[in-house]
Amino acid sequence: MSRKKIALIGGGQIGGVLAQLIALKELADIVLFDIVEDMPQGKTLDIAEASRVDGFDVSLSGTNDYKDMAGSDLVIITAGLPRKPGMSRDDLLTTNAKIMKQVAEGVGENAPNAFVIVISNPLDAMVTLFQKVSGIPHHKVMGQAGVLDSSRFSTFIAWELGLSVKDVNAMVLGGHGDTMVPLVRYANVNGVPVTELLELKYEGDKEKAKEVMDAMVQRTKVAGGEVVKLLKTGSAFYSPASSAVAMAESILKDQKRLLPTCAFCEGQYGLDGFYLGVPAVLGANGVEKVIELSLDETEKSMLENSVNAVKNVVGDMERLGF
Repeated sequence: MSRKKIALIGGGQIGGVLAQLIALKELADIVLFDIVEDMPQGKTLDIAEASRVDGFDVSLSGTNDYKDMAGSDLVIITAGLPRKPGMSRDDLLTTNAKIMKQVAEGVGENAPNAFVIVISNPLDAMVTLFQKVSGIPHHKVMGQAGVLDSSRFSTFIAWELGLSVKDVNAMVLGGHGDTMVPLVRYANVNGVPVTELLELKYEGDKEKAKEVMDAMVQRTKVAGGEVVKLLKTGSAFYSPASSAVAMAESILKDQKRLLPTCAFCEGQYGLDGFYLGVPAVLGANGVEKVIELSLDETEKSMLENSVNAVKNVVGDMERLGF
């Protein structure tokens, strides 16, 4: 049986880590595309030369030609620029929309049957634009944000409680940005609500427990910015790459994992015809089902705020001519 093929669009920090993780897992053969001449060839050669040491057998190649992604089963897109000092939101949107339009045309022409995971920001708008330009069906096009945001939330909870992060389950919905919705009520450690464990830790002081949880929620919302501030010269790349690989693996291995995914909504959560971060089952058919959770009034209000933010960014993109 031949191996699957994954094309990675964008050979920057995330693209390089993606290539290495996919190789280590022997998930698929890899083609790394970038417009910078020789750079993707250099990165894939470097990773390939570690294959004996790390014990993996996959084909790795770098390219500057979209044609080399022909026959890909899955495409992961990281192409785009990070926001720079003095750059307005519209400037970033215009720049990355131009890049995404070219990428969508390249993928649509050369790998029209592939599943596609977009990581590029502003995420919700970029996924929307990619699908529109490429014409690839909605269920095969999705965005990665919720897996990463949920992992960050889970990590902060594990640190606070002094417990293994392996046992923490937490989910973040909504747009990828300040309006994301960490679902506090559903967060648990092997089924035990995190809110109860916090109250135990603080000896029944509900106010203190809520204060600590609120701080973790806020840290989750701005976690990407926290990394940017510390790095000073870029943004997160290890954790977004790991998160995208989890999604890719669920699709290619038909694992049916329930993962927070920027998926196309058709009536779920009161949203029709828009992409939004929602719990989705990922399997051999891509986004196989969007799960509609029961939300309380506070959660509904927060998600509505997030929906409006997503609609505004998509509206801005359309106003700019995309």
